[in-house]
Amino acid sequence: MDPASSSLSSPSPPNPQLLFAMNRTESTFEEIPVIDIKDAWSTDPDARRKLADLIRDACVNVGFFYIQSHGIPGEVIERTVNAAKRYFALPERTKMELDIHKTSNFKGYTPLLGENTDLNGKGDLHEGFDLGWEPANEEADAPQYPREDGAMTGSNVWPQNMPGFREATLDYYHRALQVGKALFPLFALALDLPENFFDDKTTKPAAIMRLLHYPPQSPTSFETDPDGKQIGIGAHTDYECFTLLWQDQIGGLQVQNSEGKWIDAVPIPGTIVVNLGDQLARWTNDVFKSTLHRVINKTGAERYSIPLFFGTDYEVLLEPIPTCVSPEWPSKYEVITAGDYVKSRLAATYAHSLPIETE
Repeated sequence: MDPASSSLSSPSPPNPQLLFAMNRTESTFEEIPVIDIKDAWSTDPDARRKLADLIRDACVNVGFFYIQSHGIPGEVIERTVNAAKRYFALPERTKMELDIHKTSNFKGYTPLLGENTDLNGKGDLHEGFDLGWEPANEEADAPQYPREDGAMTGSNVWPQNMPGFREATLDYYHRALQVGKALFPLFALALDLPENFFDDKTTKPAAIMRLLHYPPQSPTSFETDPDGKQIGIGAHTDYECFTLLWQDQIGGLQVQNSEGKWIDAVPIPGTIVVNLGDQLARWTNDVFKSTLHRVINKTGAERYSIPLFFGTDYEVLLEPIPTCVSPEWPSKYEVITAGDYVKSRLAATYAHSLPIETE
């Protein structure tokens, strides 16, 4: 497994023919750009090109940006958040019936401190529920599910006696997928590739969604024990191509720039945060940034968020994108399938909470 920071400190590509890297600067950003993506659905190629240029600059220099005009209705988000609140309010023993370690494809419930995202930390102060692709309408699409996805093959698991939970979460999931699909052609343009470059690599949405709950934490606990590294989520990079994150108004997400300064990704109503992951950093040979980030919930209030981690089809080989390699900027990473890469990273994250076998 690659170190989480493997794509964070590389020099700029020296090849001037790499169009999208010409304006790359040291990532000493002080704020995260906000981009209106309404032209993602425009029929005007010039409008899509201008939008792709904005996204390129954010991907090369920051690795994070907010998107406006994403098209996910507020009431859909509200229903999903309410479903999450109902689930996380269940007794611990009930939630543990869907313990994520009982599945081979990392679906289900993760208890408080069940993850250790920063391997130098003592566990993450949040609980989560993970799900992957399945059709929203079981009867219409049943023959396609469960899917065979290599290393990540398997079905979702769902809580019993929670009417509307599955429907609400899958409604948001499929709407967020449509946003992710609209971003891929823009990433292609940003990489000086045909807009359809990713089409045959994203035929089966390889996306994991999480419902996350951060219980109240003492506002001073991090300051009084800075070496304890027990925070909402420890410093890490994401695994897939990019993440679509809805966050509530509590705040706590921070992004690190190249000087080691933590920049607050403050909640902006009506937006979703997009951040690049390690798959896309590997695929672009580190031309696009997968940036270190963390969550510290110092408010003393409960925090909820919904990240959707969007990747390629799991059987896709993460070979260097042609416009991202040259004699002066050779390929850095061994080729691996997307599914094997994601599973290896998830296995490392959850390894510390595996049940201890006894005689």
